[in-house]
Amino acid sequence: MNNKTLMENLRCIPDFPKKGINFRDVTTLFKNPECLRIMVDELYEIYKDKGITKIVGIESRGFVIASALAVKLNAGVVLCRKPGKLPAETVQESYTKEYGTDTIEIHKDAISPDDVVLLHDDLLATGGTMRAAYNLVKKFHPKNIYVNFIIEISDEGLHGRDNFDKDTEITTLIKV
Repeated sequence: MNNKTLMENLRCIPDFPKKGINFRDVTTLFKNPECLRIMVDELYEIYKDKGITKIVGIESRGFVIASALAVKLNAGVVLCRKPGKLPAETVQESYTKEYGTDTIEIHKDAISPDDVVLLHDDLLATGGTMRAAYNLVKKFHPKNIYVNFIIEISDEGLHGRDNFDKDTEITTLIKV
């Protein structure tokens, strides 16, 4: 965890999207081939023996690593998107945000009870979106669900892990 190369290439943008937020920009990790390889290789080592059959990428930065890792794990990719973005019948989950509610959805035929699912997103801060994705995937009754983030914000009192049951296996590559 906290690979030196990843830490050196992670861009932080102060006061974005609003004053007081120190935004961690993973796009600098995606554009660097060495960082991309490191992230996929580290995640492969974590999940290679877990029997993952589907990786659910959370819109939209979660799609990048979900797709690359799925190739190495010989797993399928499921897109978790905002409403109206997926063309077939979907299952939805709504959740509360700081200022209102939001909804995410995946295709109704995306996951089966035989699947072992890895949920992936770029950043764990408050954990609201991922908790909604976790609840959404649970509706399909897969064999198991794992949760992963590239970055976990642990120094700003956000306590994103507190949104999950204690037995939920959550991994991160970088803690800041």
